[in-house]
Amino acid sequence: MERARQKAARLALMGFDVDGVLTDGMLYFSSQGDEMKAFSSLDGHGLKMLQRAGVEVAIISGRSSRALELRAANLGIDELHMGVEDKGALLTRLARQRGIDLARAGYMGDDVVDLPILRLCGFSATVADGHQEVLSRVDYVASRGGGRGAVREVCDLIIRAQDKWDAAMAEYLA
Repeated sequence: MERARQKAARLALMGFDVDGVLTDGMLYFSSQGDEMKAFSSLDGHGLKMLQRAGVEVAIISGRSSRALELRAANLGIDELHMGVEDKGALLTRLARQRGIDLARAGYMGDDVVDLPILRLCGFSATVADGHQEVLSRVDYVASRGGGRGAVREVCDLIIRAQDKWDAAMAEYLA
């Protein structure tokens, strides 16, 4: 845990997967073929708090979804990247564009397709119900499952590790 906190303390950019991380991983389709996703409001507020704490947030997904576009817009997340085959290359490009070393970039994923990016960045996290191969290879495993507050847990961890928790809470305790 201490090693994870030390790595999280350095973050300037944090990326998140969608299916299985920001959602429970289930894919819902209407009879008309429209895709639906359920997102946790806890996770959403955690992402907003993380942005306000000065950490840039990126959503990097292998799939494309109108529901995700709407959610990212609702949260004020400009760095939404969908249909990405090489997530590591994308995170590397985002970091380079901002002059951020990859040691100061992190990612939260849940499945074996996320292992390349998780191994590349300076801080890696997963959900409690992530794939076993991922659970054994990340810096931090959340106590909650995907779409059920795991993202919020990681956001809180980062904010606390950067000694910004009191400032983040000040507006709610005033």
